[in-house]
Amino acid sequence: MNTFNIHHAKQWAKTSDSFLAQLINKLWFKIKTIEMPNIPFVFKLLYFIHVVFKQTIADVLRITYYTPLLKSRLKNTPKQLYLYGGLPVVIGSLDIVMGDKVRLAAMTTISGRAVGHNIPQLIIGDNVGIAWRTSISVGKTITIGNNVRIAGDCYLAGYPGHPVNSKLRALGKPDIEEQVGDITLEDDVWLATGVKVMPGVTIGRGTIVAAGSIVTKDLPCFVLAAGVPARVLKSIKEESHD
Repeated sequence: MNTFNIHHAKQWAKTSDSFLAQLINKLWFKIKTIEMPNIPFVFKLLYFIHVVFKQTIADVLRITYYTPLLKSRLKNTPKQLYLYGGLPVVIGSLDIVMGDKVRLAAMTTISGRAVGHNIPQLIIGDNVGIAWRTSISVGKTITIGNNVRIAGDCYLAGYPGHPVNSKLRALGKPDIEEQVGDITLEDDVWLATGVKVMPGVTIGRGTIVAAGSIVTKDLPCFVLAAGVPARVLKSIKEESHD
C-alpha cells in the first residue's frame, strides 16, 4: 500500500461512521496510548545514567572538538572559553577577538558583511555570556564590553543584508553603506530576552534593556530602558561592593 492510500485509510478510520472504521480507530487509539508501568527506582536510575552519559559525551566533544574548532577561527587564543550545546555558526569574512571566560551557546549565529574592502571586526570582552539563538551581524565593528550579558533571541543588527530598494532586492543586491553601522555594548550591559539593537547604537555601561525592546538610538550609562523603540524608564543606582 502506498503512502497516498495509507493517508486516505487513516482519514477514513477517523471520519467514517461505519462499525469497522470506529473499531479500527478505537484499537489504534489504545495502541498509541499504551504506557510502560512506572517503576520509580528503575526509571530514576535509567534517567540518571542517561543524563550522566549525555553530559559526559557533550563535555568530551566540547573540550576536544568544538572549543578547538572555534578557537581556530579567532584572531587570539582566549582562556576558559565555554561552549554549551555545540559549535556556534560563524559565517562570512570576519575577524573575531574574544576575551577570557566567555560563555557562548551553540545556537548563536555570528556573521560578517561580505561587501566592501574592510573586514568586519567583532570584539568581545572578558566574562561575557551570550545565550541561545542570538544573532550577531557585524557590518563594520561590534564591540561587546566586559561582563556583558546577552540573553536568548537577541539580535545585534550591524547590517541588514538587503537594500531598501525593492528592485535591487529582487536582483539580489546587498545593502548599502548608509544601512551599516557600528554597535557598542559597554561594560556591564545586560540585554534581556529578545532585545534587538540597530546599527550605529552605543549602550552605556551598566544599562539594562528590558525583554523585547528595540534599541534604535544611544542609551546612557546605568539606566533601565524598554519599549519599541527603547526609551529610558529610570536610572539605576550603581551599588558599591567594597
